[in-house]
Amino acid sequence: MILASLLFAFLAAALHVFIFTMESLTWTKPATWKRFSIESQENAEITKPLAYNQGFYNLFLAVGALIGAGLVVFGADGSAQDVAGWTLIFASCGSMLLAALVLALSGRKYLRAAITQGATPLLAVVPGLLAVSL
Repeated sequence: MILASLLFAFLAAALHVFIFTMESLTWTKPATWKRFSIESQENAEITKPLAYNQGFYNLFLAVGALIGAGLVVFGADGSAQDVAGWTLIFASCGSMLLAALVLALSGRKYLRAAITQGATPLLAVVPGLLAVSL
């Protein structure tokens, strides 16, 4: 269970780094803004500051999950380091999962994106909770 949770926490972090890249670095490129259903280059330019900020939220969640996984790997003995690692994984992946839920509740057209965004953190949190409760 621990290995599965750590693997999915890593995959969730990798996805959120990719989302950060799109939102904060390539937002005004047509391939990116079209993916986010932005209607024009002008609208992409107008929304750029919002996307830039949102991208960093995704990056910070990814960093939390990665640091948490690292702490669990190197402190997997019930130590304070291990506890801190699981806390970071649950906080980061739990936030990713809740953000995916908000996205899903925002409209049917966002359902596919919400599932993509929420599947890996869900698969990190559930086995992680089972592992630490056993």
